[in-house]
Amino acid sequence: MAKKESVQKRLQKVRAPRIQLTYDVEIGDAIEQKELPFVVGVLGDFSGNPETPLARPKDRKFVSLDRDNFDEVMAAMAPRATYRVANALTGEGEFGVTLNFQSLEDFGPEALIRQVPALHKLHQARSKLADMRNKISTNETLEDVLSDVLTNTEQMAAIRRESQGDV
Repeated sequence: MAKKESVQKRLQKVRAPRIQLTYDVEIGDAIEQKELPFVVGVLGDFSGNPETPLARPKDRKFVSLDRDNFDEVMAAMAPRATYRVANALTGEGEFGVTLNFQSLEDFGPEALIRQVPALHKLHQARSKLADMRNKISTNETLEDVLSDVLTNTEQMAAIRRESQGDV
């Protein structure tokens, strides 16, 4: 009967193994090579600054983690970071920032911006300005009207008064 090829041997054809543990076993007069699974257990507090206290280490269970369930495990851990940061927007004082992570995408710049209200508001304004710039660049009539308004100071003052409700 032919011996079934091991998973590691099949994976060697696809990619080189990262860690391959084997040992030789004597069975009668024959020597057979056995593979050992490589399992790592990591114990730690990876939730950062949790809202609810963590269970004691002896009460915790190991969680199997792979690339397919990474986001689920992260959501279950509910990692959170809280900081006091200098207010670079106004240059005065500090403000508190709380960042919550449910998936790997939450570490991206736009996801982080969405979690800080002051930055989110600025990002929305920036997006609106970029949209307006793109519309102006493709609309010659609008570009002419806006350049007319910007060169005419009286018209600019009238628009300013209207926007402030002084008219």
